[in-house]
Amino acid sequence: MPKATLTINHEAGLHARPLSLFVKKVNEFDAEVQVKNITTGKGPVNGASPLNLLLLAVLNGHQIEIETTGNQADSLLSALEELVKNNFGEE
Repeated sequence: MPKATLTINHEAGLHARPLSLFVKKVNEFDAEVQVKNITTGKGPVNGASPLNLLLLAVLNGHQIEIETTGNQADSLLSALEELVKNNFGEE
């Protein structure tokens, strides 16, 4: 099970637009993802569920751990790492 720890550097945290982009990316792959807010200890939750992700209350500067499983687990992990590292497409 591929796993990564990432820091959210978006002013809104993992909320609204970033959250919707995260879920959209998850749904592009034949894989599942569990997300945990390392900073607060909340989770893990299903990364394909917007409501569950909101309940993690991930704020700017928080660290999350993502763990993927399934046929395209490695590809999904790479895509999510890229999305977060590129600040969800914002400057």
